[in-house]
Amino acid sequence: MNFIEELKWRGQLHQCTPDVEKYLTDNKTSGYCGFDPTASSMTIGNFVPIMLLMRFQRCGHKPIALVGGATGLIGDPSGKSTERTLLSIEKLEENVASFKKQLSKYLDFETGSNKAELVNNYDWFKDMDVFTFLRDIGKHITVNYMMAKDSVQSRMENGISFTEFSYQLIQGYDYYWLWKNKNCRVQMAGSDQWGNMTTGLELIRRMEGGDAHLITAPLVTKADGTKFGKTESGALWLDRKLTTPYQFYQFWINASDEDAAKYLKIFSFLDEATINDIIVEHYKAAHLRLLQNELAKEVTTLVHSKEDVSIAQKTSAILFGNADADALKSLNENEWQEIFIGVPQFEILKQILIDGINVVNLLSETTSIFPSKGEAKKMIDASGVSLNKEKISNTQQSITNDNLIGGKYLLFQKGKKNYFLIKVV
Repeated sequence: MNFIEELKWRGQLHQCTPDVEKYLTDNKTSGYCGFDPTASSMTIGNFVPIMLLMRFQRCGHKPIALVGGATGLIGDPSGKSTERTLLSIEKLEENVASFKKQLSKYLDFETGSNKAELVNNYDWFKDMDVFTFLRDIGKHITVNYMMAKDSVQSRMENGISFTEFSYQLIQGYDYYWLWKNKNCRVQMAGSDQWGNMTTGLELIRRMEGGDAHLITAPLVTKADGTKFGKTESGALWLDRKLTTPYQFYQFWINASDEDAAKYLKIFSFLDEATINDIIVEHYKAAHLRLLQNELAKEVTTLVHSKEDVSIAQKTSAILFGNADADALKSLNENEWQEIFIGVPQFEILKQILIDGINVVNLLSETTSIFPSKGEAKKMIDASGVSLNKEKISNTQQSITNDNLIGGKYLLFQKGKKNYFLIKVV
């Protein structure tokens, strides 16, 4: 597989140094991407460089994942209009450990001559004093060179600290260190990192007279101009504790046709012919959303698992499809917890249901699903309330233990999309 050609048809090549394609064709080499651990988990934005490393490894090259234990202490000014809040060393160490665990899921660190390697730049910076840094690194790069970077220019009006101003030197030295000690000849990143990356080339050239290569991928955007990877609840995290597999799956299902076609190329390993066939089939009956379904399946499987895809599909059928009470009864305890994690939940005592409770009282007084009895009655009369996927037609209906699914759950639906889970304890 030709790595550069692969990036081109997937729309993942933004900029590169001359002759990088020939170099990668003629040589098996090492290449790296850097990840600054400024949060406890990676986001879907980090998955773009992860995919670069995965493709790089599949092409027979050796991927190096650099976790920035040192650069994370500084903060990258690229794309930022204000100074970052600095993290404590303790918090950074926690984040580094989390990133290492996540990366091990996507890259093969165990087998083959090109098995992946994980490094932490804190290891080569921790014993370097400021005099060594200024003398051995700083003297090779002029202030004029550093000032010309877009990441610096964009901050000149509001000001930039020396801390963030120095970031490009530190990242540049990362590449130099890997070039010298790990035979690393390629650095990959998003297009916003080009300025920082070229500083590394300068250090390699000026300190060693050496050659190296750069590859950037375009920043992923949405067709409507809104920020990619953001949901109503915030960022789309790779950690299932922060973004559940169902929420993750739903993000891709809700993509526009244009975005889904683009994302399927970026975030899957399906080949060009297969993706083109999916696109053609999709537009024969776009309302069936074949593109979105294939995209959600592929990416959720990559980040989570096939089992999580199955649960997410079952969840979608229950919440938005034509699932009935039997579908609810088929769920096991783990699936109940997974599917309805984002649904408003209430707890009631089981003894309340022994003699039964009027449905209107349950919905308005025992819980706050409706603000008043009047509103509950009005919506029930309008056939707007369902219990366990079956319409409630009588405001005098009594809810008892016989209505429980799995001996502990009542699932109410108000309107088309509003679900409420009552758990009996």
